[in-house]
Amino acid sequence: MARYWLLKTEPDEYSYDDLEKDGKTVWDGVSNNLALKYLQQIRKGDLAFIYHTGNEKALIGIAEIVSDPYPDPSRQDRKLVVVDIKPRERLPRSVPLAEIKNRPEFADFELVKLPRLSVMPVTEVQWKQLLSLARGVKS
Repeated sequence: MARYWLLKTEPDEYSYDDLEKDGKTVWDGVSNNLALKYLQQIRKGDLAFIYHTGNEKALIGIAEIVSDPYPDPSRQDRKLVVVDIKPRERLPRSVPLAEIKNRPEFADFELVKLPRLSVMPVTEVQWKQLLSLARGVKS
């Protein structure tokens, strides 16, 4: 059964547009201990929201995880892992952080509680609620 995640990126460094253009990428550069712990739990077939940081601060698209975690080949530390991802779909409407923060159902969401974390789990309920917001469905 697929699980759900949120992966953050600075769009000036690597955006969802870049992922669509590349068709697949190695999700690397994670060094925070909690973010690494989450990254190590990701499995092939899981889905992840791609979240743009910086000036955008919004959910932009969905990626599919296409590999289990493996040691980052560009670093010498075995605890630093990466996963491969590919674009799944651009959200019909980006969902800004301000909108997420204003909704009481997201009070326990890691994006609200630990906003600097670059990799985080998303519950199935949160996933469905966020997709509804992106698709303009009233909940």
